[in-house]
Amino acid sequence: MKNAVQEGDVITFAAPYAVNSGDGFLVGSIFAVATTTAANGATVEGRTEGVFDLTTLGTDTPSAGTKAYWDNTNKRLTTTSSGNTLIGAFTAAKSSGVTIGRVYVDGAIR
Repeated sequence: MKNAVQEGDVITFAAPYAVNSGDGFLVGSIFAVATTTAANGATVEGRTEGVFDLTTLGTDTPSAGTKAYWDNTNKRLTTTSSGNTLIGAFTAAKSSGVTIGRVYVDGAIR
């Protein structure tokens, strides 16, 4: 098909802030995980689907299947929906004090 541009699981963006490879970022209502390091405004490719280990609020204790929200102010996952963007669901339980959570990012725009 001649009008196809990308598959959609990896999308090219202008980085909304400086990101390192593996960092999550939000562009409008699209959440992605950076495939490379990029400065603010530089071109960066982001994966919009998959399972990732991402920085998570240490006091959250989600179980597998709990909805995961992106806290764009603090650049981390949380279980708190208010003021944050739903990006997927945790795939494994996380204990209090642990700051990395495993999450399934589903690529849906909300």
